[in-house]
Amino acid sequence: MRISEVIFAGALLALGCQQAAWAQDASGQRVPVPPRPIPGVALPEPESQDLAAPAPLAPGRGAIAPAPSGPAAHTALPLARFSSARDALKAWMRDSTAGDQAGAVRALEYAASQGHLAAQFKLGRVYASGDGVPVNDLKAFEYFSKIADENADQTPGTSDGRIVAAAFVALGGYFLDGIKGTYVKPNPDRAFDMFHYAASYFGDPDGQYNLARLYLNGTGVSRDPRQAARWMKLAAEKGHAPARAVFGDMLLRGGDGVPRHPIIGLMWLGLAREGADASREGWIIERYDAAFANASASDRTAAMALIERQQGRADRR
Repeated sequence: MRISEVIFAGALLALGCQQAAWAQDASGQRVPVPPRPIPGVALPEPESQDLAAPAPLAPGRGAIAPAPSGPAAHTALPLARFSSARDALKAWMRDSTAGDQAGAVRALEYAASQGHLAAQFKLGRVYASGDGVPVNDLKAFEYFSKIADENADQTPGTSDGRIVAAAFVALGGYFLDGIKGTYVKPNPDRAFDMFHYAASYFGDPDGQYNLARLYLNGTGVSRDPRQAARWMKLAAEKGHAPARAVFGDMLLRGGDGVPRHPIIGLMWLGLAREGADASREGWIIERYDAAFANASASDRTAAMALIERQQGRADRR
């Protein structure tokens, strides 16, 4: 096992072990810069005069989705009357439990119009998934844009910071594919901006994983497997199952500047297998099964010992 520990340490050093959320990219840039403005239509301002005004942008920052100059791009559900955002959220929980999705959405829209960050994010998710409303990716995009516009300097690691990071990740996904029939066109460069900001400033594992995929595939940035491995490792260390699986596979294969370490690769695949959602991440289980079936008995034994050690460390935290 002493040999395995040496291999493990060597793999981390070879990939530039970093404990913090920062990872220097290929351009040498360290400090994340808020993304450039995204042209488009923002959410309409609430019509009610007694609603709180939206928070001002940070000095020097452009809007991700500037305020519209004409009619709103979509028609919101009528805003119900509540005494406060907290009152609206209570109504949302009550209506959701009762199966009144229309009422729940109205309550969320009121809380969102009051500047409630979690309500804005939940609405983005609701319209993206069609949970009780027709799917409306543009409306979801605009809610996520509003969050990113007004909260890019939220403190990383806080509950609000995690919400904002998730909004940036969602925007990155929309920019990768675009939204058919709308002004949101596929734009890999802007997807890179979104994922990079979530990954670097917020240290978000989903952002780090998606950024690593861009580096791995050369999408929106020059292909750089070594840089991909660094970002993938950061996400893997935070328990991100897909990142663990891909990082493990990269170490199993080696090449393109990434050192080959089959035992460590098997370890990460094993950890990914334990954290995978079988209903959504069957590919992780398949990759794990194939890798362990093709590994030597000694490598499997060493990898399993490392997995147990990692699990023991996690249990002691």
